[in-house]
Formats: sequence, C-alpha cells, structure tokens
Amino acid sequence: MKAVQYDRYGGIDVLEVREIATPQPGAGQVLVEVRAAGINPGEASIRSGLLAERFPSTFPSGQGSDLAGVVSELGPEVSQWHVGDEVVGWVDDRSSQAEFAVVPVGQLIAKPANVEWAVAGGVFVVGATAWAAVRAVDPGPGDTVLVSGAAGGVGGLASQLIIERGARVLGVAGAANAEWLAARGVTPVEHAGGLAAVADRIRSLAPDGITACIDTFGQGYVELAVELGVPAQRIDTIIDFDAVARLGVQGAGNADGANVADLTEVVRRLADGRLELPVAASYRLAQVREAYTELERRHTRGKIVVLP
Repeated sequence: MKAVQYDRYGGIDVLEVREIATPQPGAGQVLVEVRAAGINPGEASIRSGLLAERFPSTFPSGQGSDLAGVVSELGPEVSQWHVGDEVVGWVDDRSSQAEFAVVPVGQLIAKPANVEWAVAGGVFVVGATAWAAVRAVDPGPGDTVLVSGAAGGVGGLASQLIIERGARVLGVAGAANAEWLAARGVTPVEHAGGLAAVADRIRSLAPDGITACIDTFGQGYVELAVELGVPAQRIDTIIDFDAVARLGVQGAGNADGANVADLTEVVRRLADGRLELPVAASYRLAQVREAYTELERRHTRGKIVVLP
C-alpha cells in the first residue's frame, strides 16, 4: 500500500509517499481501507520537531490520526464490526495518512450515510478537541465567550457548540471569514492590527465583559483573555502550553476528548445538521506536501483532508 512517511524531523520536504507492506490486524483490531484522512497543525509541529519532548517520533514515522473508511479485514476476537462497514475513528500510532490503517475496535464508530467522506475523515481531532475545550469552560446562557481562530477546524466547531449551549460567541478571525461566522450566530472580531486593536474591538462589542475564552491560535490570546478579566479556570487553550504552566489556565484538548462517546456526540450533530465542518480543500495522497503547505499558512476555514 501507499503511505506517508518521514525519516527525520524537518519541513514539508521530508514527507514522502512510499510503498510499504499493508499492515495486518491483530486481536481486537480491524483493517480499514481509508477513504479520507484529516491533516492537523499538531502533525506539522510533531514532524518539524517542535513537540519532540512531548510527542517524540520513531523513524520512519507515519502521519495522521483522523480517518474514515471501510472495514476490509477483521482481526481475531472481533465481532462488533463486519467487512464492508463504513466507519469513522482514529489511530494513535500516526498511520492514518495511508491507503489502509489498522484501528482498535474501541476507536471506531459507524459513519452516518449522510456525512460525506471528507468531513468524516477530518472530524476526530478537531471534534474531540472542540468538545473537550467547550466542556472545560462550560458556557451557558448569559456567558460571552471569546474564541480565537474561530473559523478554523477546532474554532469553528467550538463556536457552534457554544452557541448550542445558549452563550454568545465573539470569534476572532480574518475579514474573509466574517460573513461565514455571522451566518452561524458568531459575532466576528477582525484580527488585523495586533492584539491591542483586537482588545479594543472586543471591549466595544462586549462592554459587559468576556466570561470565558477558548484559544485555538496562541500568540498571546490567553494573556489577552486574562487582561480582559476572564478567570483562569474559564480559559482553555489547545496550543499555548507555556501559558497553561505560567498562568494556570486549562489545557483540555484532543487527549481529553479522545473517546468514542465524545466522537459520537460530534458526528451525530454533523449528521442532523446542528454542526457544520467545512472542508477547505482535499488532496490526493501523492499531494500531501501541497496539503501541508496550505495548512501551514494558517488561513484555512474548516479542514484540509487527504483522499487516499
């Protein structure tokens, strides 16, 4: 089969698509023919070596955790899935950006027929992260929540989940995404001009203050939330780990939402229309470098996926 691999930390140029042996499922596992696999900023940070202490790579390393596909082979002791089942799930060994992946049965749910492959293949990381972050700050009626990177994969889902809970969302994003955010009930906040300008816009739009914050972008938004008077326990960042240590804010993210119960809740909402996960672009596996080039520009609305 074909799979994305790299042999050393580095830039996009270290990524290669190689022919490797198709893995075989063991006890409690199934082999999934991957129809779509999401790509995520964290994978770029892991590949570059920025997270080598937290998430070291063993070379050659694969890439990717999100996936959606069709069960093609059952390992021993598997009874809950059948060959031909359409599934959504994830892997923990960075192997989803490939034509086939071995997945533990406890990391899969059934794919609803009306959720397209690209959406299903890109939902796990952003969905689990958004669900955990929203749960961490626990918004409700009367809250005004600041979301940085509000048009991205995590930020977009988090904003919609917060609105579902009856709270107001101020979503920081570029001007090109303002209309999209407003159509989903988010009050857009233009990010141009730096944090001081953003703070002035927030004060104007929310004169009674901000009560919670989800930071998906980093680069000072946690400090901005503190400056605006948000208590540390109601700030969650999925990216600024230094701020978690320095300021005592929360760092709930993918690991806290990496379970089938939370994934089921997100996918159910995608299926019934309560949530929308835009697919910004899709690429063939051979175009994985182009996919990460677009991702690393950090101007994507929704998800980028590869379609093996």
